[in-house]
Amino acid sequence: MDYGIETSEDPLHPEGHYIRMLKQMVETQTYSLNLDCSQLHEHSPDLYKSLVSYPQEVIQIFDMILLDKVKEIMVERGDIVDENNEVEEIQVRPYNLLPQDIKKMRDLDPRDIDRMLCIQGMIIRSSTVTPDLRQALFRCSMCHNEVTIDVNRGKIQEPTHCENCFTRHSFRIIHNLCLFADKQFIKLQETVESIPEGETPHTVTLCVYDSLVDIAKPGDRVNVTGIFRAHPIRPSKKARAIKQIYKTYIDVVHFHRIGSTKEDSDESEVANVDSDYQRAYEETDVLEAETEEKKREMEALGRKENIYELLVEAFAPSIWSLENVKRGILCLLFGGTKKTTGERTGKFRSDINILLCGDPGTSKSQILVYVHKLAPRGVYASGKGSSAVGLTAYVTKDPDTGEAILESGALVLSDKGVCCIDEFDKMDDMTRSILHEAMEQQTVSVAKAGIIASLNARTSILASANPRESKYNPSLSVVENIRLPPTLLSRFDLIYLMLDKPHPDSDRKLANHLVSLYFQDGPTVNSSRIPMKTLSEYISYAKAHCHPLISEDAAHALIEGYVDMRKSGGAGGVGKRTISATPRQLESGIRLAEALAKMELSSVVEEKHVKEALRLMKAALQTAATDPRTGQIDMDLITTGRSATSRSALKDLYTAIKSHVQDLSQNDAQPLMQFYDVIQDQ
Repeated sequence: MDYGIETSEDPLHPEGHYIRMLKQMVETQTYSLNLDCSQLHEHSPDLYKSLVSYPQEVIQIFDMILLDKVKEIMVERGDIVDENNEVEEIQVRPYNLLPQDIKKMRDLDPRDIDRMLCIQGMIIRSSTVTPDLRQALFRCSMCHNEVTIDVNRGKIQEPTHCENCFTRHSFRIIHNLCLFADKQFIKLQETVESIPEGETPHTVTLCVYDSLVDIAKPGDRVNVTGIFRAHPIRPSKKARAIKQIYKTYIDVVHFHRIGSTKEDSDESEVANVDSDYQRAYEETDVLEAETEEKKREMEALGRKENIYELLVEAFAPSIWSLENVKRGILCLLFGGTKKTTGERTGKFRSDINILLCGDPGTSKSQILVYVHKLAPRGVYASGKGSSAVGLTAYVTKDPDTGEAILESGALVLSDKGVCCIDEFDKMDDMTRSILHEAMEQQTVSVAKAGIIASLNARTSILASANPRESKYNPSLSVVENIRLPPTLLSRFDLIYLMLDKPHPDSDRKLANHLVSLYFQDGPTVNSSRIPMKTLSEYISYAKAHCHPLISEDAAHALIEGYVDMRKSGGAGGVGKRTISATPRQLESGIRLAEALAKMELSSVVEEKHVKEALRLMKAALQTAATDPRTGQIDMDLITTGRSATSRSALKDLYTAIKSHVQDLSQNDAQPLMQFYDVIQDQ
């Protein structure tokens, strides 16, 4: 049977696309083929209709045909097909269905049962891997005759009589000799865009088998292609009767992560790369040659001399100006280099945290929404509507087993991604307290309902906060303006103050830019600007393949820059020196320099990267850590919430009160009002 995969019109590749994929499968010994259903529909609409209407039968036919074809290829290659290297099965994974077969969760109805469809959502929970019976072995109790029975549609037809000794009902199942497959249940929640007004999100249960187990992780936004199934529910495990209402689920045949590329699944710091959890999974039918071509495109883009400026221009083009803010957020998206250290040296954070604080109408929320769309993995949350358990994890009961299970929160779901938190200042104290551990140790410790666990929260936090009185007061410090604890503020690598300062020239340019966005044709787009999809792919490629190391010149520049920042604390008398930099600022400079090197796909952090990282830090410190009373940079404003000047004034006031109280004890006749006048003069 020929489905048009044999030949191609391309003179460079006379063989068909899927023939080349089958040969690649034989070479790599990964026997699963991703079938693009849009190409199948172009070749044969009737065959596509049969696949969607009767997927159980048609996919089995596809598997049999491709199995025969793979054996032919192995014979042509000279591989001997015998019992030792026999190919057991080929798994065809259809994807990319036509728009009429892409459904919303709340639109699923009984007419879709046993049909193939595609839905979109975010994975919120995945169960442990359980064995699923595929082939049962029965043994006769009288003559020990063995019979194997395959599972058909979830049912096992137990043999009633033995063909050897003709004894009835003498078979019993031997569990140790049965064949099992990996099985996992996944909870999929619909995305924010597909939820109607005033409704709560719906969830659907997914069931995955074999090589699809542990491929999609909680927090991933995925397109799921599968078969919509229904199975009966028993009132209890011992009852033979079933309920009238059936339970539905989707038997998954293909996963495709939204907004991600092949490079997104970088190796874990803890898990073994060779383990089943980290095994490779191809989401599309892209050949190795096409993958290499994509890598060459990314490498060519990284070799451009002005790649840094091109990335800044491509980031959030609808937002005018804010160049330093965009550069800092780009550093957050690329991130630093992960350090694998020993037990003595401890653990170093490679993710960058940024806080945007400023007046209303300065596009803080727009930047957060853009980053949430651009990042391949992440969660968007609001400080007012988020609780402590909503950010970390909460305990609930499994509806099937009734056991207590952990549901991941926003920080855990955005592991190895970006967690965007809007209205950061509206959080209550209990919610903010749990962020201390997540932002520095990058873990979330849970001890609830007998469950004691430490969950990974290796995420970059991008937060926005409004001032206390809705308008930023320049005469007050950052801590006094946004009412955040200093211990939390000090964990942000960069703190940007986005103030709305009226100026005729800048106001006119901003107005022209905003009005141009509402034109029918829109603003003129630079042809050399990097598209958003390419920008996301470039970020994923850089994070997966580029791990820059600090050179000797860069290390010397970092040390000198840190010492210079410490020197800028003023050289007045004793007790007048302020702290303008702390060791946390030095670590932030290292992370920023590594992120800048990643933007250029450089394997070494150079001196120019360190200079730009120090410039970004100084640009943020000049606004966020400047003492409004003296005009000097004072990191004590962020680390302790009180500047060196205010501490010195309090100390002088204490000394004055103490001396005058001592004078009063020696001269009891001095009036008390005179003491108040003296204190007021001081």
